[in-house]
Amino acid sequence: MFADTLRKVVDNVDGALAAVIMGLDGIPVETYVRQNDKVDVNTVAMEFSFILGQVRKAGDSLQVGGLEELSVKAQRLLLVCRMLSPQYFVAVAISPDGNFGKCRYLVRMATPTLVAAL
Repeated sequence: MFADTLRKVVDNVDGALAAVIMGLDGIPVETYVRQNDKVDVNTVAMEFSFILGQVRKAGDSLQVGGLEELSVKAQRLLLVCRMLSPQYFVAVAISPDGNFGKCRYLVRMATPTLVAAL
């Protein structure tokens, strides 16, 4: 179930490289990597899981509401993370020239399916 949904998101976004469902503890649940691309999305998401946890805590302490989405743009990678539950998130890695808007949209549309499967 997870793999199929991740595959649909990655394969339908220009420039998408990979996707992962991961816990805030840094343990991956499911990963999909586009066949021809070489990106270690598990390591990238694991490193950013700590940051997501910190942003979530900051939002709670400031009483601005729960963290829904976080995007990180680096020179060689754009990472779109969306919370699925208080403990799990989905992250999609795309190339810097990839379709960021479509990626955000497809991840948001896939969220109910992913949450139901948790």
